[in-house]
Amino acid sequence: QVKLVESGGDFVQPGDSLRLSCAASGFSSDYFAIGWFRQRPGKGREGIACFGIKDGSTYYDNSVKGRFTIDRDIANNIVYLEMKDLEVDDTASYYCGADKWWPGMTCLRGGYDYWGQGTQVTVSP
Repeated sequence: QVKLVESGGDFVQPGDSLRLSCAASGFSSDYFAIGWFRQRPGKGREGIACFGIKDGSTYYDNSVKGRFTIDRDIANNIVYLEMKDLEVDDTASYYCGADKWWPGMTCLRGGYDYWGQGTQVTVSP
């Protein structure tokens, strides 16, 4: 069974950098995507970055493109979200999700089957 455990959330200042980790395990094949999502105060959950395990293709939402990078440590089954130039508007609960996926499909979408418990990122002066 797929298991996802996030960590790394913190209280930071605008302009700071932060790295979130997602320990991912239990995949039955490489036809999965792993994504980072966030839920900002008063808003719904939104996909911000994801990649397909099979071919490593990555996708980013425009709101984070150029500031956030999704990366993975294959040997240790960890997926990272590297965040730089953080803004107050990045304050959110951040979640790691996983779902079945095939090359050519976008993974920035809803309907993921598996979720971690989330980690809080607060950006404030």
